[in-house]
Amino acid sequence: MTNTLQKLRQKIEFAVAPNSTLSNTDKREVFFALRDALESGEVRSAELKDGKWHVNGFVKQGILLGFRTGILSRMDEPNALGTFLDKDTVPARHFCEQDGVRVVPGGTSVRRGAFVAKGVTIMPPAYINIGAYVDSETMIDSHALVGSCAQIGKRVHVSAAAQIGGVLEPVGALPIIIEDDVMIGGNCGVYEGVLIRKGAVLASGTILNASTVVFDLVNERVLKSSENSPLEIPEGAVVVPGVRMAKGKFAQENGLGIHSPLIVKYRDERTNARTALEGALRNVLD
Repeated sequence: MTNTLQKLRQKIEFAVAPNSTLSNTDKREVFFALRDALESGEVRSAELKDGKWHVNGFVKQGILLGFRTGILSRMDEPNALGTFLDKDTVPARHFCEQDGVRVVPGGTSVRRGAFVAKGVTIMPPAYINIGAYVDSETMIDSHALVGSCAQIGKRVHVSAAAQIGGVLEPVGALPIIIEDDVMIGGNCGVYEGVLIRKGAVLASGTILNASTVVFDLVNERVLKSSENSPLEIPEGAVVVPGVRMAKGKFAQENGLGIHSPLIVKYRDERTNARTALEGALRNVLD
């Protein structure tokens, strides 16, 4: 951590302390410094170090400080987005040509404090919340959500109506992590307690959260989260919706099952995400 970021962390921790002597105005200034650092990509809510993701809890503390010190205000937005009532500390972000971000007309909103890299395309309507990090050449498709503090890698496709949940509290919880070259199919939901490694593919309608159990048919193993680690989808895994039989006589008599996604294939360097998914689905259905 750079000296500048270390100082920012100390300021946030002092501002949120129960016995803090800072005025509300001073606390807002601390938040604004964090907001600018998040927006520029200088600081992130989670960072990859030596192959492992680590939470920067002070970032979440600072974001929550921004909500607490904000004042409910009317905000008139350009481009026919309308009028909003929200905390004045977290207005919508406005882009210019130099940002290199395509924001297609139709109701998209990106909150201040979200990092959006050059080459990102956002189709309408989509929403990117504060603390999110969206890296270069990623597509955020129509009706998609990138929640607070979610970390989205390079060349990711978040398809239409996909939901990437936000994780602000508890501050020590790992946010949703989507690494490079991942394909998130339409109507997928990725929520608290999930890490998706590079090159993985989620078929449309796949739902993942901390309580989801994933069955790896290729390696004959069961993947789940633990108290100290998220549910981790391995690099290159192709995941499709699945069902496992529920326990008990009543469930068996009525043919009831529980949602349990299946890993049916692993991508290799020669197969793109769409080809891998189509081939995997054919193998399952044939």
